[in-house]
Amino acid sequence: MKHKRRDFLKKGVASAIGGAVAGTTLSSSSSEHNESPIRSVKPMGFQWETLDPFLFCAHHQDFYPKGTSELCPEAHYLEGRNLGSDFHIKDGFRMYHGKTVPGFPGHPHRGFETITVVRKGMVDHSDSMGASGRYGNGDVQWMTAGKGVQHAEMFPLVNQQQDNTLELFQLWLNLPAKHKMTQPHFKMFWKEHIPKIEQSDTQNRKTNIELIAGKFGDETSQSPPPSSWASDPKNEVLVMNVFLDQGASLSLPKASQTTNRAIYFYKGNTLQIGSETIKEYHWAALDASKEVSIQATDKKAQVLILQGKPIGEPVVKHGPFVMNSKEEIRKAFEDYQRTKFGGWPWERYDMVHAQNKGRFAKHADGRLEERG
Repeated sequence: MKHKRRDFLKKGVASAIGGAVAGTTLSSSSSEHNESPIRSVKPMGFQWETLDPFLFCAHHQDFYPKGTSELCPEAHYLEGRNLGSDFHIKDGFRMYHGKTVPGFPGHPHRGFETITVVRKGMVDHSDSMGASGRYGNGDVQWMTAGKGVQHAEMFPLVNQQQDNTLELFQLWLNLPAKHKMTQPHFKMFWKEHIPKIEQSDTQNRKTNIELIAGKFGDETSQSPPPSSWASDPKNEVLVMNVFLDQGASLSLPKASQTTNRAIYFYKGNTLQIGSETIKEYHWAALDASKEVSIQATDKKAQVLILQGKPIGEPVVKHGPFVMNSKEEIRKAFEDYQRTKFGGWPWERYDMVHAQNKGRFAKHADGRLEERG
């Protein structure tokens, strides 16, 4: 098992939920001009480029088949795959680092937070603190890795009578240096408690918003973990998933001039931002100091909006760790090799829960939340 874990660390879980791309600064493009709120437009890949204070975003969309009693695909679906590192779409899905159940078996993190937004499907969580959970179909998990935690994120195929579609986003939000070694923990934002905002225009075209972090209009999200950069309203962190009817629009108010704002257009055809139009699966960095209107043109549109004041500190990343210096990265690997960040209390690294288990969260302090 030690050799398997060592090989897993060498791979750095760098291609999706277990990977990182440092938050970037804004760059100009041909779309930039004085009147436009758009600073740049770029295509989106599997891993989305993000702006400080965000480090990384992965969009997972996999069309898994019916599950077996082991919550995995039938054996013939696994033939011809590079199991353990399967990131090539075959038959509509990927196994990622899973060899039986798709997902990301136990792996370590330090120095940042993960925000996992599950649109469809389920995620089974297990971690080195003894916490566990199952969430999905609209739920969000906000995990502070802090000084170090191991966790598994598996995608159990709980439906045996129908296909198991999965769609989720995972954001990596940086921690400021003063909080990088905070105590790790996670918090659930159950879908029933996430603020939903619906707007209608005079032609009854609807804009629906899921407010995951921050404040929009009269609504405020649930409280982020206390050490998060998002916990201070002055940092203007905003995470919203927006659904626009054809022809519907959304107005984004002004924020501070130093705040970074990005729009990720992940489903639709074209999106109008101010007087300019961008294509599906492109993202735009905006001047947050300017009010801007976004509108779905010829089809419905789905958009993820990420905003926040930059932390503005050095970012040094290596695989699952994000710190402020190379020395801190070296120390993170040493600490992990020595302590395993508390070890692994589960019988398997690709831990999944019972097929008939509902949504729940069991925290390290023993507190249990059950949603059914």
